[in-house]
Amino acid sequence: MKPETRRRVILAPLATWAGLMVLLAVTALYAYLPSAPIKPEVSLAIGIAKALLIALFFMQLRKNASLIRLASMAGLVWASFLFMLTFADLLTR
Repeated sequence: MKPETRRRVILAPLATWAGLMVLLAVTALYAYLPSAPIKPEVSLAIGIAKALLIALFFMQLRKNASLIRLASMAGLVWASFLFMLTFADLLTR
């Protein structure tokens, strides 16, 4: 196996997985802090970092064609519509 193939197939996903495990550990440790002043903001930042790791490295959106990136953006747009409708329903009750 060529070194660049080995890096792309084996080492890159393992490094991404290790990064996700570190972020998981940070999330678990941070959840048990008694009362941090910016707890929601830090939790959301960790969640965004996890989503970016998955999108950029596991889904390989940096290297894929524009159509695949467009499809992933369409998924984000529809998910935002669903969140807006859910919160609109929640706030009107």
